[in-house]
Amino acid sequence: MLSWPLAQVFPGMDVLPTQSAPPNDVTGLVNALIVLLLVATVVALITRRLRIPYVVGLVLAGLTITKSLLPGSVGLNPEVILNLFLPILIFEAAINTDISRLRSTIKPIALIAGPGVLLASIITAALLQWGLGLATITAAAIGVILTITDTVSVIAAFRTVPVPPRLATIVEGESLFNDGTALVLLGILTTIYLQGSFTAWEGMQQLVIAFVGGGTLGLGLGYLCVGLFQQLDDALSNILLTVAVSLGTFQIGQALGVSSAIAVVIAGLVIGELGFRQTSASTKVTLLNFWEYAGFGVNTFIFLLVGIEVDPGVLLQTIPAALFAIAAYQIGRILTTYPLLYLLRFVDRPLPLRWQHVLILGNVKGSLSMALALSLPASLPGRQQVVALVFSTVLVSLVGQGLSLPFLVRRLRLSSPSLTRQRLETLQLNLIAAKAAQQELATLLQSGSLPKNLYEELFAAYQAQIAAADRDLRDFYNQRTLNDAAHLEDQSHLDGLRRRLYLAEKGAVNDALRKGLLSEETSQAYVRVLNEKLLSLKDD
Repeated sequence: MLSWPLAQVFPGMDVLPTQSAPPNDVTGLVNALIVLLLVATVVALITRRLRIPYVVGLVLAGLTITKSLLPGSVGLNPEVILNLFLPILIFEAAINTDISRLRSTIKPIALIAGPGVLLASIITAALLQWGLGLATITAAAIGVILTITDTVSVIAAFRTVPVPPRLATIVEGESLFNDGTALVLLGILTTIYLQGSFTAWEGMQQLVIAFVGGGTLGLGLGYLCVGLFQQLDDALSNILLTVAVSLGTFQIGQALGVSSAIAVVIAGLVIGELGFRQTSASTKVTLLNFWEYAGFGVNTFIFLLVGIEVDPGVLLQTIPAALFAIAAYQIGRILTTYPLLYLLRFVDRPLPLRWQHVLILGNVKGSLSMALALSLPASLPGRQQVVALVFSTVLVSLVGQGLSLPFLVRRLRLSSPSLTRQRLETLQLNLIAAKAAQQELATLLQSGSLPKNLYEELFAAYQAQIAAADRDLRDFYNQRTLNDAAHLEDQSHLDGLRRRLYLAEKGAVNDALRKGLLSEETSQAYVRVLNEKLLSLKDD
C-alpha cells in the first residue's frame, strides 16, 4: 500500500503556480527561464557528445537543480501543460505527418490507440489495485494515465537507429490518437466519481460525442484555415494563423465537450496536407521551422521541470512502487498489443514481430501523464499517492527505458542502410530540390518579384539539373538487376512508390463515389483490387 505524503515526496508541489504571478515576481520568473535555457543548452551539448536521449539528459539535469537555486517560482502547472503545451506538441506532430502513410497504417494505429488503450488501462488498473491496494476508481485513473506513451523519447531513439518508415509512422500516429483516447477515458472516470453512477450507454454516448465531435470540429477549423491560407502568403501572418488555430481548436473543443486532442490532430493533418500547398516554398519552410522550434522548446521546458519537481532523496523510497507500476503497464501493453496485432492479419498486412517488440519496448511515459495526475479532482481517494506514484513512475521510465531503448532497437536490427539505398536517395534529393526551386521561381515570376529574363536563365539551370538527375535515375533502375541485394533494395523502394499511387487511386475512386459520379458496384470492385495490391506489397 502506498503511504508517502505528497508534501514529503514533492515538497514544492503546493506552490505550483495556478494564478498569474504578481508584478514583482515577473523579473524573478524571467531570470528563472534564462537559467533553465542555459541549463538546457549545456544538456544539449553533453547529450550529443555522450549520445544519450536529450529528454533523459533534461530530466537528470533537473534532478540536480533545487527550486532554491532558481530566482523565481517555477513548477509544473497542469493547466499550462494541458491548455498550452499539449496543443502545440499535437499540432506540430500532425502537420509533419504524411497523410498517405497515415492512411496506409490507420488500421494498426486505430487498434492500438483505441481498443488497445482501453484494454491496457483495465489490465493495468487491476494489477495496481491488487498489488498496491488502491481504491477501484483510483486504480482506474492511474491505469488510464499510464497508458499514454511519450513519443518524444521513442522518436529520439529512431534518429540514432535506422527504422522502417512505416514503423515510425505507426509510432507517431499512435501518439497522435492515444492521447485523445486517454483524455476521454479520464474524463469519463472523473464524471463517474463526481456523479456517483454512470451507465455503459452513457459512456458509449460520451465516447461517440468526443471522437465524432472532435473530428468534425477539427475538419471544420482545418478547412477554414486552408481557406485563409489562400488569401495569405505572408510567413508571419501564417504563423499567427496556425498558432491561433491550434490553441483555439483545443479551447473550443473543451467548451463544446468534445475531444480537444482529436480536434487538434485532425486540424493539423488538414492544414499540413492541404494548407501548406497554398503557400510558397519559402513560407512553408518558415512555418515548419517555427513549429519545429516550438515543439522543441516545449519539450525542453517540460522534461526539465519534471526533474526539478522530484525530490531525489525521497525518490529512492518510491522506486519499488514505481517499478511495480512499470511492470503493470508493460504487462497491460503486452497482453493487448500482441493479440490485437495478431488479429490485424485478417484485415490488413501483418506487422513483423520485431516491429511489435518496438511498440512494447517504446512504451515510455512522459510529461502528459504527470499533467493528468495533477489535474485529478482534489477529493479523489488517495490523490496524493496517485501523484507521487505517477511522478516516480514517469521518472524511472524516462531514465531506465529511455536510456536502454536505442540499444534495444539496435539489437532488433530492424533495417540496415545500404550503399544502393543511399545512392538512390541522393539522386532523388537532387531531383526533388530542383523541381521545388522551379516551382518557387514560377511563384516569384507570377508575383512580379522576378524579371522574365532572369527567370528563364535560372529555370534553364534547374532544368539542366533535373535532366541530369532524371538520366542518372534511369541508369540506376536499368542496372538494378546486377545483383540480388540491389534488386531487393530497389524492389522495396518501388513497393513504397506503388503504395502511394494505389492509395491515391483509392482516394480518387472513393471521392467520385461520394459525389455520385460512379456506381457503388463498379467502384467497390476496383477498390477490392486495389486493396489486394496493397496487401501484396512488402513493408517498408
